[in-house]
Amino acid sequence: MGIRGDLEANFDFDIVDEFLDHYSLMVDSMEIMILDLNDPSLCKRSIDELFRVFHNIKSASGYLQLKSMNKLSSYVEDILEILRTTEKCASQETIDWLLNISDMFSKWNDDFKEDRTLSNVKYSLLKLPDLDK
Repeated sequence: MGIRGDLEANFDFDIVDEFLDHYSLMVDSMEIMILDLNDPSLCKRSIDELFRVFHNIKSASGYLQLKSMNKLSSYVEDILEILRTTEKCASQETIDWLLNISDMFSKWNDDFKEDRTLSNVKYSLLKLPDLDK
């Protein structure tokens, strides 16, 4: 039994199903919002939307006891909070880092769909981008 089976064994089916539906939608929208960070006119809105996405994932993964997902989404949320308080758009290094983060969450989405064990977080994702550029 994989991650989906574990969730369904420990939580109400409707809660798991709703989480997986919303999670899939959030993951599908991440890359577009991250790429929008290249456009100064969309930067602020995209950072705010990404913050909400990661905040929602953090909350839901905490409730469902998905520790690695919860920790990574909390980490990303903290970085996005820093970006929200600056007047600058994200640097290319930050955008590239966020794209790699998006790939990790997409991998987890595949793990849910295939009912596999959640993949391990790539350690390279834990290296913060230079936010001062």
